[in-house]
Amino acid sequence: MKKIILQLFFICAFAYLHICTFAQDSSHIRISLLTCTPGEELYSTFGHSGIRLYDSSRAINDHPDIVFNYGTFNFDDPGFYMKFIRGKLLYFVSTADFADFKDEYQSTNRGITEQVLNLTGPEKIALEHFLFENIKEENKYYKYDFFFDNCTTRLRDIILQHKKNQAPLNAVMPRGTRFRQAIHQYLDQNNKQWSKLGIDVLLGAPTDDVMTTAQSQFLPENLMKAFDSTNANHQLVLSSNNLYPIQHTSSQEASFFTPIISFGLLLFLIILLDLSGNKRAAAFLQGFDGLLFFFTGALGILLIFMWFGTDHSMTKDNYNLLWAWPTHTIAAFFINSKKKWIKKYLLITAVGLLIVLVSWFFLPQQLNNSLILISLLLLFRAVRKFMA
Repeated sequence: MKKIILQLFFICAFAYLHICTFAQDSSHIRISLLTCTPGEELYSTFGHSGIRLYDSSRAINDHPDIVFNYGTFNFDDPGFYMKFIRGKLLYFVSTADFADFKDEYQSTNRGITEQVLNLTGPEKIALEHFLFENIKEENKYYKYDFFFDNCTTRLRDIILQHKKNQAPLNAVMPRGTRFRQAIHQYLDQNNKQWSKLGIDVLLGAPTDDVMTTAQSQFLPENLMKAFDSTNANHQLVLSSNNLYPIQHTSSQEASFFTPIISFGLLLFLIILLDLSGNKRAAAFLQGFDGLLFFFTGALGILLIFMWFGTDHSMTKDNYNLLWAWPTHTIAAFFINSKKKWIKKYLLITAVGLLIVLVSWFFLPQQLNNSLILISLLLLFRAVRKFMA
């Protein structure tokens, strides 16, 4: 009898230990953060983050190796472009087989780094359950924000919500770094000067705010480094592996016609045409002035719309309106007139532009330096029209 009781005791103890071990380890589940290097297209300039879930307990047909991607959108969404411009387009989480995911990035020569996360069994199970609940049709949509709620920050928040007693992540960028400086690093590295110009025009003063440590993690590479920097007592990464190293090719040469060179040549050409005294040049300049002021004003209208007509937080308080006056769209149709009001308008424009140029580097917003040349062009044409 004692022998039977002793055997039952050992059986129960073994079963209990097995259950505890399973609950703590859950070794059949592995969850990783995937960080992909930037690509050549503008939308891929800043890299990408995904979360890899490998569950060996799932049958092959149930896709045991899945990547969850946040920040997916549908081009076929009704009113896609207007929703996109206004910041009202809903993004969603999508899934892909890891093999397909890796092949896609490998085909475009984009590196992938995998960081296996240090999670307990219950944390893995809870995170897996959350991810599969999140991809359901009624749960998968969310309002995307490039800086504050993108494909990277979503993953960070989800992971940290399921990791108990995790200390705050360390800073990986110099103190005082601003949002605009952070994105400029990627645009400059990839010789995207025209994209940089467009972004600098559309993004207002909030982009020049100093980032907190958490805010800097909107960039995939920053989050990857922050995960690696956790200390031994709160280690978040068990191991890191470079799944696909970039195949280095000859670097693409930067285009000669950068914005600052192109605008400089345009300004030089217009000055030469104006000083030439040629009748054909004068006729050309009359048409050019109308187009210059009209498109400058149209840009100003766009900036007003991006400020007040959209949900984008970073397009507000845009100081580019100091040189891109929306009223120029109306003045453009009278730019060659001799009427007194247009003369006064041109004088006000010239004085305003002169003030802007003097205070250019002291404004709360960092304006793109190539726009100094556009402002000088507007100033030159306003003065010449006023004096005509």
